[in-house]
Amino acid sequence: MLSDKVKLTAKEILEKDFKTSIKGYNKDEVDQFLDLIIKDYETFHQEIEKLQQENLRLRKQLENIQNKGMEPGATNIGTGNTNYDILKRLSNLEKHVFGRKLFD
Repeated sequence: MLSDKVKLTAKEILEKDFKTSIKGYNKDEVDQFLDLIIKDYETFHQEIEKLQQENLRLRKQLENIQNKGMEPGATNIGTGNTNYDILKRLSNLEKHVFGRKLFD
């Protein structure tokens, strides 16, 4: 998950306090730059949330489409459908061949 990889939150950036030295940075410039970073960070977070929601919606939509195209009792696995069909045909063939011999 993305939140496990992100090291800073917008709040942590906002509350970061830098030490000053004799030839330190201009505090106002640092604050203005951090404000820009916070705004970008929040924008990225909102975009990620939006994309995660869209991804979830699309996955559900795909699942619904896949389920509608299948017969009841069929599985999602393509080979499962093939094996099921083969077994069903084999069973019908056995009934046809051996069933006649039993009645003859």
